[in-house]
Parts: sequence; C-alpha cells; structure tokens
Amino acid sequence: MSIIDQLAAIESAALASLHDITTIDALTAWKSDYLGKTGLIAKLSRELGALAAADRPAAGQRFNAVRASLDGAFAEREATVNAAAQGHAFASEALDVTLPGRPLTVGRLHPSTRVLRMITNIFAEMGFQVWESPEVETDTLNFELLNIPADHPARDMWDTFYIETPPGAEKVLLRTHTSPGQIHAMRAHAPNPVRVILPGKCFRYEQVSTRHEMMFHQVEGIAVGTNITFSDLKGTLIGFAERLYGSGIKTRFRPSYFPFTEPSVELDVECILCSGTGCRICKHSGWLEVSGAGMVHPDVLRNGGYDPAIYSGFAFGMGPERITMLRHGIDDIRWFFSGDERFLQQFI
Repeated sequence: MSIIDQLAAIESAALASLHDITTIDALTAWKSDYLGKTGLIAKLSRELGALAAADRPAAGQRFNAVRASLDGAFAEREATVNAAAQGHAFASEALDVTLPGRPLTVGRLHPSTRVLRMITNIFAEMGFQVWESPEVETDTLNFELLNIPADHPARDMWDTFYIETPPGAEKVLLRTHTSPGQIHAMRAHAPNPVRVILPGKCFRYEQVSTRHEMMFHQVEGIAVGTNITFSDLKGTLIGFAERLYGSGIKTRFRPSYFPFTEPSVELDVECILCSGTGCRICKHSGWLEVSGAGMVHPDVLRNGGYDPAIYSGFAFGMGPERITMLRHGIDDIRWFFSGDERFLQQFI
C-alpha cells in the first residue's frame, strides 16, 4: 500500500474515532495517537525519505492536507466536548435561588467571659464597681505593698514571669494575681470608702496540668470603710454563693492564710454535682472551694492610703475558670484555652 493510501486510511479511521469522543481525556489521547510526535502521522512521515524524488512533492502535500484536516476536526470536536462539559457542570451545580441561605456561623462568648459577666452582675447588685488594673506590674505593687517582702516565705506560693529590665531598674513582671489592683483602687479613693471588684488575667510560671494554667482569670474584690467587719465579708460571700449556685446552697468558712489579709478564710459550697455525698469533682469531700478571702491586713490598708485605726475592710478572690469547671463538671482547665471549637460550641 502506498503512502498516499496509508494516509487516506489513517485519516478515515481518525475522523471516525473522533466523532465518538465525549470527554477531554479521550480527546487528549486521540491527539497523541494521531497528531503527536510519536503518533501515526509522524511515524509515516519518516518514510518520505524512501520515496523517489519525483513522488515526494505530492506525498508531502498530502501529508500537510491530512494534518490540516485532522487539526481542524480536532478543534471542532474539542469545542463541542468543552461546551457539553460546561453544560453538564451548570446543570449539576444549579442554584435554586428560592431555597433559604446557609446560616452563618455566629460568634459566641467564651465560657470564662460568661462567668466573668455573671460574677460582675452579681456584685454590681451589691454596690461593687468594676476597676481595671494593669497586667504588667512592678515587684513593689505585686508583692511588697501586699505584705510580701522579698524574703517572705509566702513568695514561694507564686512562680513569676519577670520582664527583663535595665540594671538597677525596678523589677517588672506579669502580675501573678489581681491583688495589686487593691493598692491602685485604694490609693485612687482614699480616704473615701471604696467597694470594687477587679477582674482580669493573671500569669504564673508553673507546670500546666488539668488544674493549673500559665494564664488564667481572677476576680478580686475589696471593700474599705468605717465599721466594716468580718460579718460583712460573710454576708457578701454567702449572698454571692446563693446567687451563683441557688438559694439555700450550704456554705462553710475554713481558716486559711494569705499575706495581705488577717484573719484569712476560704469559702466552700456544698458540691452541686453530688449534693454533698461525695464525687470525683469534689474529691469525695462533699465540698467545693469557691473563694479565698479575709479582712484587709493593716499594713495593706496603710499602703493603700487608709489609717487602719479608723478604717477596716475585707477582700476576696476567685477564679472564673474554676467556677465554670464546677458548674459544668469540666475536669481539665486546659480546655478553656485550647481553641478547640467542639468545646466552645457547648456554651452557645
């Protein structure tokens, strides 16, 4: 069979197979088989050198004509296949504009923020104002003025993040508790009475565990005036516990120690999960620790600008994360700041 006849056969077979192609992948394979560098047309063109010199012009013209014919047919089929694919995509992805839209994900308050606001509202009804104090404090305000000198053993209770300062400058740190706010608030109000709460973040350099975090929230409270007694402290905290956990909740006060209060106590409430019978959350004691408190130490009153011979006051502190853990039976504080959306979605 001559080259001309072979070209005619290849052209006929190519056009026939092209007519049945319906996908882009099949088109690509067809072009490779017939028009590619290793396709049938290219292979046959290598035989041109074996033809007689007189026959080569006619054969060359026929090669060009067949290639042009197949290129044109390929372009037409490619346009048809692409149009069909686009139409199929439009049909399969059709949008019904009458259907309701997808709801947007709405942000929500963090559980710690919820409890902070709850605590703020309860104490606001008792006449306490909110006082904000800085998260970066001096060593003097964070420790010294709160009756915790440099050699005081109570400093072992706090592991501190110190900030690098120039030689000879006063030490600066991330506050380990919100108690420095007591000094700020008293100095701003002295010698007038003061009744404020101080919510905010605290930072401690300690091992992160199920019960301890490097960053956490505290709510400090302080009331200073004349004739303020321990009974006022008890009434305030019992009223807070009943508002938070329900009227009639059982409470108890235990002796404790804090350098900036004297005497010092801790407030426990009956375990709200087991009703005092004992469970894993309350460590089978039937009680949950809610707050540390006490009467403001005379030295702290004096450092805040009040004469302890005339004025007295009480202070208390609590952790919103701990309260949230008790209210919802959460057994790992690390969940609060893990960023896990599954945890946060439980508090919509």
